[in-house]
Amino acid sequence: MGTSRVWLVVAAVACGTSNPGGPDGAAGSDAGDEPGPVLSDAGMDAGPIIAPQPVSADLVVDQFGYLTVSEKIAVARSPVTGFDSKSPYTPAAKYALVDAHSTKTILEMTPAPWNGGATDASSGDKAWWLDFSTITTPGDYFVLDETANVRSAVFAISDGVYGDVLVQAQRMFYYQRDGTSKLAEYAGAMWADGPEHMGAGQGPQCTLYNGTTVKDLHGGWYDAGDQNQYTNWAASDVIILLRAFTETPTAFGDANNIPESGNGVPDVLDEAKWELDWLLRMQNTDGSMLSILGQNAPTAPSQGGSANNAPSTATGPCTYGPQSTSASFSSAAAFAYASIVFAANASASSTYAGYAATLKTAATNAWTWAVANPNVTFYNTGVIGAGEQEMSAQARALKQLQASAFLFELTKSATYQTYFDANYTSTQLVASGYLDMFDLENVDTLLEYTKATGATASVVSKIQSQFTSGFKSANNLGALLGNSDPYLGFLYTYVWGSNQTKADQGNLFWDNVVFNIDPTTAADSARGGARYAHWMHGVNPLSLVFLTNMTEHGATQSATRIFHTWFSDGSNYPAPPGYVPGGPNPTYTWDTCCPNGCSGNSCGSAPLSPPSGQPPQKSYADFNNDWPLDSWSVTEPDLVYQAKYVRLLSKLAK
Repeated sequence: MGTSRVWLVVAAVACGTSNPGGPDGAAGSDAGDEPGPVLSDAGMDAGPIIAPQPVSADLVVDQFGYLTVSEKIAVARSPVTGFDSKSPYTPAAKYALVDAHSTKTILEMTPAPWNGGATDASSGDKAWWLDFSTITTPGDYFVLDETANVRSAVFAISDGVYGDVLVQAQRMFYYQRDGTSKLAEYAGAMWADGPEHMGAGQGPQCTLYNGTTVKDLHGGWYDAGDQNQYTNWAASDVIILLRAFTETPTAFGDANNIPESGNGVPDVLDEAKWELDWLLRMQNTDGSMLSILGQNAPTAPSQGGSANNAPSTATGPCTYGPQSTSASFSSAAAFAYASIVFAANASASSTYAGYAATLKTAATNAWTWAVANPNVTFYNTGVIGAGEQEMSAQARALKQLQASAFLFELTKSATYQTYFDANYTSTQLVASGYLDMFDLENVDTLLEYTKATGATASVVSKIQSQFTSGFKSANNLGALLGNSDPYLGFLYTYVWGSNQTKADQGNLFWDNVVFNIDPTTAADSARGGARYAHWMHGVNPLSLVFLTNMTEHGATQSATRIFHTWFSDGSNYPAPPGYVPGGPNPTYTWDTCCPNGCSGNSCGSAPLSPPSGQPPQKSYADFNNDWPLDSWSVTEPDLVYQAKYVRLLSKLAK
């Protein structure tokens, strides 16, 4: 529960799709559904979907679709091990790419066996690739097994295919807002809610966990499936969203149907400001940052029961943790970067006049306090919240390095540059040359420095050379060029929160492009980054879109349930569209009290399988049961998962 780190159709979307709402692929419907008209890129009605063949889970595609000029590979799969191994699939000799409106065969394809017909250990499958990258004409298509007469999901080829998907993914942050009402016009009638945590003893009157000091700490985002808020993690989430915007500003519009939409400021900046405003409330007058805020969520309904457990029904008190060094350095980084971004955006600097200056002052004050108080910690486990947010001394030093990079970029002060130049060699990449997706935040810190005006040339050169070398390793570019994963989204390990790791690996590929490190591998880097988005959109052994309830936004089969106190098992609320769940987790198991001794709660006879006892990529189930089945290690969402996915997808949303 925060331990790892909509049906609503938006009226106007900055980056349109070829179809804003067909239930199958990017257009129309599955066999048996009423086919609907589809709008082409030119705005012409392409007519109904004609796809009478049944959909096969063994023909997997990006269910939203592909950009016109891009790699496009469907995967035919035959399960060898895992829960589906009793239903093997025999590949056809030929496959057709079919126009889903005219039923015309556009391309005949011969399947290419992955890795000579070997079985992949991470998925338990054999696979064959069907490459239709040569097709660039916008439209709606499906892949057809001409022997078995089964097909893939319908998908679009369009340069606007991901626009609405990106909007829905951003809207998750709106649903996670605290300290406000969610009006039906923005949230949809199903998720409309009254004021959340705004009563006596709640957000505006939050109390120190072991004292009586009262502060107004309302607002911000719930971190994950619970309703706690963590300063360290909030700062990172804001930075990732701001990176997404600064790297691909044209992907973000002002029409996400949130309260600020239409104010002239890109909605992603409005959303970031909601969290930044809360972080500013978490800052003491001496510059220090409070570490954590604990909110009581409504009591989750029992399994199989029903309850109205919207956040506004929570009546428990709000408590907060004291200031800490880590929270102060983390916030200094977020404030500094946000100051840069808000000052650089004309609409934001006009609409929110003086905000960039406020953030700059907050950043320098947080830095000054943390430097003077380098070892102030607060361990919240068992006291407030769920996950432990405190950091080791080494991690705090890396947060200070991050803050120094952004503050130097913001102020050009030698104080911050001197600190960075003296300490950057302590990072994993510079010290060992090892470039790893788990270290992406620190890699991004290093790369941020390389673009700062006045950065020390020798330091920039060292960072770039280490990145170039590490990027060519077996787990990065080597895995792409060697086609190490039959589903095209290679990870060398799967852990709790693997969807975060998928996005991190994709963003690592894009770093090479965004920061212009090695132009000779830029094209492969972009191709590799896109593959991780395709994996999350259905090119995986589960044929599952790892976003919740996207049927009305182009997915044939998407996640439906997540571990969340609002959308919990037995509640009246399905999850809104666009939430990213944790992802496959081969370490999943039931609680240690199972199978007996769980206070009368039933566990069953064995841990749920799947996710238990499966190849890593199949270690997932669409469930949201609370203790003792503990679905949170598989399906709980988290702001950091969401922000990293938004950053990844924004590179493709034109």
